[in-house]
Amino acid sequence: MDAVLLHHDRKTREVWARLALVTDPELDESVTELGFIERVAVDDDCGVDIVFRLPTYWCSANFAFLMADDMRRAVSSLPWVRQARPQLRDHMVAEEINRGVSEGKSFGDALSDFASGGSLEEVREKFRRKAFERRQEVVILALREAGYDDQAICQMNLGTYDKVDFASEEAVRQKPRYRELLVEQRLARLPVDHAFVTCEGHPIRRHELASYLQRLRGVRINMEFNSSLCRGLLAARYREPDGDSAGRAAVDAAPCGGCGGGCAVRSVGPPMTAKHSAALA
Repeated sequence: MDAVLLHHDRKTREVWARLALVTDPELDESVTELGFIERVAVDDDCGVDIVFRLPTYWCSANFAFLMADDMRRAVSSLPWVRQARPQLRDHMVAEEINRGVSEGKSFGDALSDFASGGSLEEVREKFRRKAFERRQEVVILALREAGYDDQAICQMNLGTYDKVDFASEEAVRQKPRYRELLVEQRLARLPVDHAFVTCEGHPIRRHELASYLQRLRGVRINMEFNSSLCRGLLAARYREPDGDSAGRAAVDAAPCGGCGGGCAVRSVGPPMTAKHSAALA
């Protein structure tokens, strides 16, 4: 293969790896695994175009802006990238979001009509908390399955947590992700710090763990429902056979997990998968 093409392929893989770290803020799932990324292209000047789309035309504007801005930041962190250009399509305010992100505007400046009180950072924090609790529940339940009693779990420190080998694939996936948020939120850092605390940093007592987990279960069920709904809406919007009018009507009437509103406008596009690679011919 031509050396230039190999170079482009390497860069494209690096871009996809960075995009895999970007999550839908409400679902705490990667935008690549959700199938939101349609295309990635690297030009000769080390500019990167990222085309993405969402489950409905009406998906929440602030969530869409957050994802676009996070994509820009993640890809721009690659040392060779000169400019990262996320481009949202098939969305009611795609033009405003694309222009605002490219110009480095805040959400309030880019879409003042949608910035009804509170900052976008407050939205980030709200869903960061949900992500923390969802990841935490996975690893606590996995510890129980591994034979740890509630007292041992509540008293476990970060050093012991790091040494635990989980059996389930989901627990293995969430173990470093949970730790990452622990450190990021400054809830734990040293090996002697508690591995399991509330979002406010309070220790979880043994007699509180059952009721605490019950609340986390509610958070998980809500996120899993929204994730399933978003995946179904996305698949129906871009892959549904033309003849399935009944299916289209059902999807159009369904609420989007990200925005809570009805999807009234449909766009047609090429099939999209999480493994969709860049076209660099």
